[in-house]
Amino acid sequence: MHVTFNLAAELDAALKAAAATAGLEADAFNPEVRPADPRHGDFQANGVLGYAKARKLNPRATAEQLVKALPDSLREGYDVAIAGPGFINFTLKPAILLQWLQTHDNAEHLKSGASALYHGQRYVVDYSSPNTAKQLHVGHIRSMVIGEAICRLLEFCGAKVTRDNHIGDWGTQFGKLIWGYTNLLDETALARDPLEELERLYKAADAASKADPATLEAARAELVKLQQGDAENLALWKKINAISSGAFQKIYERLDIKFDYELGESFYNDKLPRIYDEMLETGLAEESQGALVVFHPEHPRFKTQPFIVRKSDGASNYATTDLATMLYRTEHFNADAIIVLTDTRQNDHFEQLWLTTQKWYAKKGYRLPKFEHVSFGSILGEDGKAIKTRSGDPIRLQALLDEAIERAFALVTEKSPDLPEAERRDIADAVGLGAVRYADLSQNRSSDYVFNWDKILSFDGNTAPYLLYAVTRVHSIFRKAGLDPKDAAATSAASAFESEHEIALARKLAGLPAVLNTTTAQLRPHFLCTYLYELAGTFSSFYAAEKVIVDEAPVRARRLLLCARTLLFLETGLNMLGLRTLSRM
Repeated sequence: MHVTFNLAAELDAALKAAAATAGLEADAFNPEVRPADPRHGDFQANGVLGYAKARKLNPRATAEQLVKALPDSLREGYDVAIAGPGFINFTLKPAILLQWLQTHDNAEHLKSGASALYHGQRYVVDYSSPNTAKQLHVGHIRSMVIGEAICRLLEFCGAKVTRDNHIGDWGTQFGKLIWGYTNLLDETALARDPLEELERLYKAADAASKADPATLEAARAELVKLQQGDAENLALWKKINAISSGAFQKIYERLDIKFDYELGESFYNDKLPRIYDEMLETGLAEESQGALVVFHPEHPRFKTQPFIVRKSDGASNYATTDLATMLYRTEHFNADAIIVLTDTRQNDHFEQLWLTTQKWYAKKGYRLPKFEHVSFGSILGEDGKAIKTRSGDPIRLQALLDEAIERAFALVTEKSPDLPEAERRDIADAVGLGAVRYADLSQNRSSDYVFNWDKILSFDGNTAPYLLYAVTRVHSIFRKAGLDPKDAAATSAASAFESEHEIALARKLAGLPAVLNTTTAQLRPHFLCTYLYELAGTFSSFYAAEKVIVDEAPVRARRLLLCARTLLFLETGLNMLGLRTLSRM
């Protein structure tokens, strides 16, 4: 039997073919193959019940018809059983599990198999997207690490991904910033820590504007000059943005995040008139109290809540820029799908944006891409409130990452004091940054979560240190045996799996494609995190029960194969999540 990467898809196709052979309405039958409870098998087809009930057929009898029509080649690989009123359970046989693991023997082969999911589809992913002249704080990390993980997952599964950092580099704050820069600048502070000084300048200018109407008027005048293209203010604006971009880049480099484009709000300034024209031309927008707005009367929440695309003073806003961004990504990048990551506070905005876009594109005959607003909750402190420093300020992301590495270094030094300091520093970098990243990714992104140093740096539970250590344990098995985990010669003589723990680990490994499917379909990296944690636990049980380096060559080969594939799947999965793995800790 030939084994493909996506076993669930293979079963789905086989059941549809069996439906045609059995004389059922094959076009109307959806097998609904999904991972099963391990007690019942590897996969379960649930679609028989709905199909049969809609046609007043006996579901179990229909399931029996389907099973009889399955080809013998499929039965070579699976034990097939009907359960309850008509569920069809499939359990992979040990010989086919062995063949599947031998076939998928490196990251490129895994990637090649997974690529069928999104083969060639063009995705634009908009994440991080900070505002210039402000320091990145702990709240910014969610968009960064979730967005990067989604990009890596989609690329692994065959999509062509464009990473776009939609910087907030335009708006009313620049009037105050330019006034502050001109009147309050501390040159020494700017040289020492440019972004810190810019943030101080904005706060000082904002306070001065509130205290003195003349200062507020002066700041507004600076903004008008900028918007009208004043050379001096434009040069200063560019300098402020360059300082910010340089500071952001240092953190992106630490987290191994690279963007293809950094198209800020300012990039869309000359594209806004087309938005106003087309909103009016299509009849979507109307004048209301001097503003240009779009209503969605069919929507229960937006009947009276307008989507303002031009303010009453004639200025643009986020809605205008985001509509222009949608159009640019559709036309310029030819996007099949657009994903935007922000926190849940912007849910209403993006729902209105998508409603407006769908109506606009339909009226203009534009090709409509898929769109998903990937929202996420907040990071909380131990008190259940937004995490802050003791002074009440947001925690700087740079400081958080530094602290994570220092805490990890102390742990590594405690556990492995004999390692050279340079090696301990390198391990601490991978463990500390990985711990912060994984703590975020392992949560359901829709939820808030409590940040706790002891928990995220623990070597127990679903944490980065636990998984990174699991990787090094497998490396140590091969190191002690004097073998390379990538050497096929050590595993080529493997016989079919026999013991309970061998089969359990092989079945867990074969579950990776279904997990990738669920993770990318829902854009929720925590599904992959849970799988990797469970895989590490299943391996631990196997290793405790079975001696790997035994005299019998076929047994040794198949157990080494399980170790090698566990290592491959853990390292590949952690890399998709953005973590750097280690060979020793």
